Amino acid sequence: MKKIQLLFLLLVVASSLALAQNSADEAYIKAMQTSDPCQRVQLLKNYVNTYAGKGTTYENYAYANLCLAPCKTKTVEETITYGEKALSVGGLDDTTKCQVLLTLSGIYAYQGQNLDKAKNYANQVINLAKTNKNKEGANPDQWNKMIGAGYLTLASAAEKAKDTSGAIEAYLTAYSLLKDPKVLAPLKKMGKELYEAKNYTEAEKVYRAIYNQSKDPNDALLLGQLLVKANKNDEALTFLKEAYNKKKSGEVAFSIAVILAKKAQSDPSLVNEAVRYSLEAALLPNPNSQQAMKMAESLYYTMNKDLKYNETVLALQNKAKELEELTQIFNERFGGKSEEDLSDRDKQKMKEFLGDIEAKKAEIESLKKQQQAAINKFNQLIEETKKRLGVK
Repeated sequence: MKKIQLLFLLLVVASSLALAQNSADEAYIKAMQTSDPCQRVQLLKNYVNTYAGKGTTYENYAYANLCLAPCKTKTVEETITYGEKALSVGGLDDTTKCQVLLTLSGIYAYQGQNLDKAKNYANQVINLAKTNKNKEGANPDQWNKMIGAGYLTLASAAEKAKDTSGAIEAYLTAYSLLKDPKVLAPLKKMGKELYEAKNYTEAEKVYRAIYNQSKDPNDALLLGQLLVKANKNDEALTFLKEAYNKKKSGEVAFSIAVILAKKAQSDPSLVNEAVRYSLEAALLPNPNSQQAMKMAESLYYTMNKDLKYNETVLALQNKAKELEELTQIFNERFGGKSEEDLSDRDKQKMKEFLGDIEAKKAEIESLKKQQQAAINKFNQLIEETKKRLGVK
């Protein structure tokens, strides 16, 4: 009789446990079938409040889904708490575990706190995904995306830790796996912040890394502008020209012209190239267009040795002064006198003066023609530049 009673008691306990287990499973399934994320969060909270620590089947997944559910009423602190609880309970499949690890790593990196933990969780994702990628029947693309996401959160944590080299390497690895230009956005943001902080050494590392991946003219421009700030003009010129050749811009042309104008001070062979970019900067939309035109004129007229414009202007000034002096002497000696008042010698002298004056005028006219020819050449350059750029 006692054996029968004991057996009956065991059956009752087992039945109660089964009912409790079934009730817990039903509560979890009901929560997960709810389409509204915030309602799902509330039902899962009810689930863990009722069944936590009772050995139910889905307790670990309840914590995991509480961490992962996108609900505005759920706080960041709750997300962290539920995520850490899911990891401590364990037993999650690798996909869900990676998702929880990524969520926690991303939050810690964003907060700039627990950065070692953020890196650790990101590395766990990377290692888990690499292991699963090589399993028979695995979907490599799916796991590559998971690896890329792991490197992306690792990069964010490294950036917050002021580890520029580590952040660059992780961002670029993520980009190589995800093939998404958006992945470079945080790297570009990091470069901009370093640039604005005048940390040109670190900013250069970032911009070089971005350009080496993208080969984009806009990235070439950013790198070129940074190199100008770092006084690396020769190298800057290469990237600025590359950007300009792919996408014409008055501002970029002006930056190139400024560099070439400086270099032309010691290398006159660069004058014509500097003039060309100055004119293009002047004729394309550009806030510095007037300054660019003045620079083009200055370079063309003052540094073009073949033109000898300065020598012509100086000669004109001297000849004009000489003509003025001759005319003054002539007027002093012969002004107001009629031919009858002059001796033969005075007449001869007056004739010589008039000949000198006419000769001087002829020299001045010749120099003016040279000057005008130079001006005409410059105006022709302007018209050729307009035609080349397709502007009026």
